[in-house]
Amino acid sequence: MALLPRAFWFLRHGETDWNAQGLSQGNVDIPLNPTGIAQAHAAAALLRNRGIASIVASPLSRAHDTALIAADALERVVELDEGLREVSFGQQEGQPMAEWFNDWVAGRFTPAEAEPFAALRARAVAAINRALARPAPVLVVAHGALFRALRAEMGLEPNVRTANAMPLFCEPGSPSWTLTPAN
Repeated sequence: MALLPRAFWFLRHGETDWNAQGLSQGNVDIPLNPTGIAQAHAAAALLRNRGIASIVASPLSRAHDTALIAADALERVVELDEGLREVSFGQQEGQPMAEWFNDWVAGRFTPAEAEPFAALRARAVAAINRALARPAPVLVVAHGALFRALRAEMGLEPNVRTANAMPLFCEPGSPSWTLTPAN
């Protein structure tokens, strides 16, 4: 399944303590820290007056809470989609990010009990396509590794870190999509 060629907004959740410590979160439900809450409010301000009609988020609290802060500012409701949940890093969850991560993105290595990058990519595309069936423009609030999978699908270099709580406008193009930060 290919990513539908429709523009949307993407917002990675605000910072957590594990982000600040360089630890792999995956499916562990780590909450936003005070910096992350402030980042979510700043992102919400950047998203005002963009006409956002729908908000879809991961059910993990760091993304869901970021989405709720944006939804409050935008006077919208948040719908959750399990497909937007962050990848499971298996035995690497809670461990420092390390060299294995580059090999995981490249598809050469998957940690024990983890989800392969290719599986994450398929799941992410399906979830975004479901989100894009809602009234546009859509704001998707999710996670960094999930966005790496989307970047791969968009024809962009996948192994690029997405900043916490920086809204990106994702526009289809050929041969690759364009990502424009809100300002």
